[in-house]
Amino acid sequence: MSITAAEIMSSPAITVAPQASIAEIASLLASKHFSAVPVCHPDHTLAGIVSEGDILKPFRESVRARRDWWLGVIAEGEELPQDFLDYLRRDMRTAADVMVHHVFTTEEHATLPQLAELLIKHGVKRLPVLRDGKVVGIVSRADLVAAIARTPAMLV
Repeated sequence: MSITAAEIMSSPAITVAPQASIAEIASLLASKHFSAVPVCHPDHTLAGIVSEGDILKPFRESVRARRDWWLGVIAEGEELPQDFLDYLRRDMRTAADVMVHHVFTTEEHATLPQLAELLIKHGVKRLPVLRDGKVVGIVSRADLVAAIARTPAMLV
């Protein structure tokens, strides 16, 4: 008998709303030791997914250099007020602003080999698990590895 997504998924899935702030998402990821979180509408349908990488993108050096250039253009040689600079530095983005919209998903009845195939084929680290179009859990690569470690005889 094959192991299914329903048996190894983290459930209920911890999700965020599209209007969740980046600070809220970063806090959730850090406190739960997650690397991503599904973004769901109030009816639990999937809107997207936000990963650590999505949060880190604006902190890249190339983005900072571009922002500094624009501030120089705006200032035109004048000193900009500190409160204005502080306002510009605040991250006002939400989950809806940074999430990946095209998310690979699976159903509860998917078997371990099917899950492994999806993860590897699409190069993703996790799959939200859907039931009737609503997120009920999430399966990560670590969940699959743990399942294999618990039942090595199934590999024979």
